[in-house]
Amino acid sequence: MATFLYRLGRGAFRWRWSVVLLWFAALVAAGFGAVSAPAADDSGTSFMPGIEAQKAYDLIGERFPGADANGANARIVFVAPDGEKVTATDTRAVIDDFVAETGKGSQVASAVSPFAADAVSEDGSTAYAVVTYKVAADDLTDSSTHALENAVDEARDKGVTVEVGGTALATQPAAGGSAEAIGIGIAAIVLLITFGSLAAAGLPLLTAVIGVGVSMAGIIALGSTFGLSLTTGTLASMLGLAVGIDYALFVVSRYREERSRGRDPREAAGLAVGTAGSAVVFAGLTVIIALAGLSVIGVPMLTKMGLCAAAAVAVGVLVALTLVPALLGMWPDAVLSRGVRNGRPRALRKQRNENNGGSRWARFVMRRPKAVLLVTVAALGALAVPAASLEMGMPGDEAKPVSTTERRAYDALADGFGAGFNGPLTIVVDARNSDDPKGAATAVADAIKDTDGVVSVSPPTLNPDGDTATFSAVPSTGPNDEATKELVQSIRAERAGLEDSAGATFEVTGSTAMDIDVANALQDALVPYLIVIIALALVLLLVVFRSVLVPVKAAFGYLLSVLASLGAVVAVFQWGWGAELLGVEQTGPIMSLMPIFLVGIVFGLAMDYEVFLVARMREAYVHGDRPAQAVVSGFRHNARVVVAAAVIMIAVFSGFIGSTESMIKTVGFGLAVAVLFDAFLVRMTIVPAVLAILGDKAWWLPRWLDRLLPRVDIEGAALTAPPADSPSEEARREPVRT
Repeated sequence: MATFLYRLGRGAFRWRWSVVLLWFAALVAAGFGAVSAPAADDSGTSFMPGIEAQKAYDLIGERFPGADANGANARIVFVAPDGEKVTATDTRAVIDDFVAETGKGSQVASAVSPFAADAVSEDGSTAYAVVTYKVAADDLTDSSTHALENAVDEARDKGVTVEVGGTALATQPAAGGSAEAIGIGIAAIVLLITFGSLAAAGLPLLTAVIGVGVSMAGIIALGSTFGLSLTTGTLASMLGLAVGIDYALFVVSRYREERSRGRDPREAAGLAVGTAGSAVVFAGLTVIIALAGLSVIGVPMLTKMGLCAAAAVAVGVLVALTLVPALLGMWPDAVLSRGVRNGRPRALRKQRNENNGGSRWARFVMRRPKAVLLVTVAALGALAVPAASLEMGMPGDEAKPVSTTERRAYDALADGFGAGFNGPLTIVVDARNSDDPKGAATAVADAIKDTDGVVSVSPPTLNPDGDTATFSAVPSTGPNDEATKELVQSIRAERAGLEDSAGATFEVTGSTAMDIDVANALQDALVPYLIVIIALALVLLLVVFRSVLVPVKAAFGYLLSVLASLGAVVAVFQWGWGAELLGVEQTGPIMSLMPIFLVGIVFGLAMDYEVFLVARMREAYVHGDRPAQAVVSGFRHNARVVVAAAVIMIAVFSGFIGSTESMIKTVGFGLAVAVLFDAFLVRMTIVPAVLAILGDKAWWLPRWLDRLLPRVDIEGAALTAPPADSPSEEARREPVRT
C-alpha cells in the first residue's frame, strides 16, 4: 500500500492542475445538483421497523384510508388572562373564531374546538384545539402555514395567550453554519501556532472546506431520493470538517519533515502520502466502517446519518491523498517556515523535532509507567461511573428552549391538564375477528381506563370498515417519566387476558410509546454493538501493526474513552452537572440515538490517534530503533501534530454545543470530551506507559499468524530502507535511558 500511495502522491504533485480541476469540477457538479434537487422528504420512512409501536403506527395508516399517520398536526393552547377563564364570553368567541378560520384550509383534515372535545382544564384557565392536516409537515404549503400563523397572531392580538405545539409549525434547528465558523476559526489559530506558516495553516483548512463542500452538496442533492434530513447533514459536516483538517494536517506535517531532510518537493510529497497517507487510509477506514456499521442497528434514521457521515469521511481521505499533494505542488515552499525556506540551521533543527515536548513527555511517562498508568486508568474509570445510570429516551418539546412556542405550549398543557397530557398513548384495537368490533373496542378502552396510572381514556373511533378502532389514554406522568414506561409495560402485560375476553387484539403506539420502544431497542443493542466494534478494532489493528498486544491495548483504551465520554454526557445532560453553562434548559433521558452513534464515532476517532501515533513508533521499530527509542521517536515526530489535531477536533465539535437541536448539542459535547479523553489521557499517556512496560513483547506476533495476515506496509518499509548500521535484534533489547 505504501508504494501505491507513494506513486499516487508523486502523480498528484506532477499533474497538480488536472487534480485541482477535477476537484473543482466535482464541487461544481455537486453544487449544481444541490441547487436543482427538490426538497428532501423522509416522512414515509418507518423510524424503527419491528417494534410494537411502529407496527401499530403502520396499521393505522393501513386501516384508516385518507388519514395519513404521518400527517402534520398543530395543538393550539389557549391560556386565559390572569383571573379569567377560557369559557368567558369574549375569550370563547376568540377561540371559536380561531377554530372556524383554521378549518377552512384546503390541506386541513379537521379543526376541533376545545368546547366540543371537552378540552378545557378543570380550573378553566387553559384549553386546546387540535388542527390535523391531510399531508405531512414537509408537504404543507406556505399558504397553509401562513394561514395558521395569521390566525394565531389575530388571537394573540385580542388578549389571549396562544402557544402552538405539534409538527405543523415546529421550530427548525439552526443549520449550524456558526458552529462550523467557530471551529474553523479555532482550527486556523491552532494550525498557525503548530506550523508557524500561514500557508501551512491555511492548506488543511482549504482542503477540508472543499471536501465538506462536496459532501454536503452531494447530501443535499440526494436528499429527496434517500430522505436525508438536516440533522443528517449537520453530523456529516461535523465529522467531515474535523477529519478533513486532521488528515490534511498529517500529510502536510510529514511533507515538511521530509523537506527538512533535504528531499526535493515531489519526492517529499510522494513520501508524505506513502507514509502519513497510509495512516490516513487506515484511520479513515476505521471511521467509515464504524459509521457504516450503524446500519445493522435497524434504525433508518441512524443508518442515513452513519452512511452520510461515512461518505464525508471518505471524501476527506481522498482529498488528503490527492488534493493536498496537488496544492503542495503549486506552492512547494510556501508551507515551510520562513527559517527553513531561508536555510537557517536553527529553524531546520526545530523542523526536524530532534528534541521537543513530545519526546520529553514520552520520557517522563516511561520513567514511571506503572504509576502513570494506574492514575490515568483510575481517572477514566471514575469519569465512566455515571454511564452505569444511563437512561435513554427521546426528549421532545420539553427539552427545547423556553423561547420556543412549542416549549411554552408544553408547559401550559402540563400546568392545565397534568404532566401526562403531553404524552398520550394511542391504542389500536384490531377487531377484525370479533363479532362485535365496537363492543370489543369499548371493552378494551374500559379495561385500560381502570389501569393504575391512566387519567382518562377517549371514546374509541372506528375506521370506515368498522373492524379497527383507535383511542387515546392519558397517563398521570410525563412522557419521559419512569412511571410512564412502567405503565406501557403494564398495559401490554394485560393484553392476553383482554384479548381473550374482548375477542380482539390491540397494540400501544403514539409518540410516547414509540420513544419508549426505540429507547429499549437501542439500549439492548448498545452492548452488542460495542462488542462488535471492539472486535473490529482488534482485527484491523492486528493487520496494521502486526502485533497481538498493541490491538488489545488500543481496544482497552477505546473502551475507557467511550465509557468516560458517556459518563460525562450522563452527568451533564441527565444529572444536570454544569448543564446551565452549556445552555441545557431541561435535563432528562439521553437521546436514544446518541449513545450508540457516539460509540461508533468515538471508535473511529480513537483509532485515528492510535494509527497516527503508534504507526510512527512501528515505523521507527521496523527501521531499527529499540522499543523504548521507538516510542520516543513516535512522540518526537507526531505528538505535536496529534495534539494539534485533537485540539482542532475538540474545537469543531464544541462549536455544535451551541445548537438548539438536542441531538446535535449532545453529540457535539460527547464527541468533544471523547476526543479530549482519548487523545490526551489514552493515546498520549496510557499508550507510552503500556508500551514501556511491554518492551519488545508489544510487537510480538506468532509466526503462524504472521504468515496468515496480509502485509499492508503502513510504516512505509518498502519506501525507506533501514540504515546499514541499524541495531541488531539483540541490541534492541538493551535498555535505553529515558
